[in-house]
Amino acid sequence: MAQTEEDREAAEAFYREALGLLNSSGLQYLLGGGLAFRQYTGIMRDLKDLDLFCKANEYPKILKLFSDNGYKTELTDVRWLAKLYKDDMYIDLIFNTVNNICFVDDTWFDNAVDGEAYGVPVKMIPAEELLWCKIYVQNRERYDGADVNHLILRYGDKLDWKRIWSRLGQHWHLLLSQVLNFQFVYPTERDIVPKWLFDELIELAKNQYDMPLPIEKVCLGPIIDQTQYRMDITEWDYKVITIKTI
Repeated sequence: MAQTEEDREAAEAFYREALGLLNSSGLQYLLGGGLAFRQYTGIMRDLKDLDLFCKANEYPKILKLFSDNGYKTELTDVRWLAKLYKDDMYIDLIFNTVNNICFVDDTWFDNAVDGEAYGVPVKMIPAEELLWCKIYVQNRERYDGADVNHLILRYGDKLDWKRIWSRLGQHWHLLLSQVLNFQFVYPTERDIVPKWLFDELIELAKNQYDMPLPIEKVCLGPIIDQTQYRMDITEWDYKVITIKTI
């Protein structure tokens, strides 16, 4: 159902109030989601909620702050997500990703960008970390590859590609796949992605055939889609990778 103007105004008032409360508290948080995506790409979307990011040791303080001020709070998933409610409106409080890879650390805050949301000054999550999170979203129900392409297209000349490489080096196949996808979609913008990175990725792709095959029969699919690869684990005897927890 489409959001009415009255609903939209109520949601914006809720977000404005929540951001003001956080700013006055001095607790550390960053704004992400659709507003951060708009900051880096200029693409505007209707927002169904607000995404706030914090470090794992900070979310209990934020939950207490809002609980003490009359909000309903919920620890939705102790691995990565909590929520702040007012009536039927909510804010996602994110301190990791569902695959337990993109956990929020000090680097996010060191590289945050100044912005504004609903008239309130905020810090936005860095574009590099936004890209890092989105590249793993390859579900049947949601695929963020186009978002990553738009980030590269609109902000690629400002991206710290060495930091992106440090974040994704272990999963370089995903980065190479995304770079090739970007080159396909935007052939005239190929050089936005630095040649040194492309060469590094291609060299890894070529050299992998000189490596022995893994002994363990592992499926990494659950890193990018937590449902569609369930059969591989439960019926086909693939082992799921043990992902570092917070």
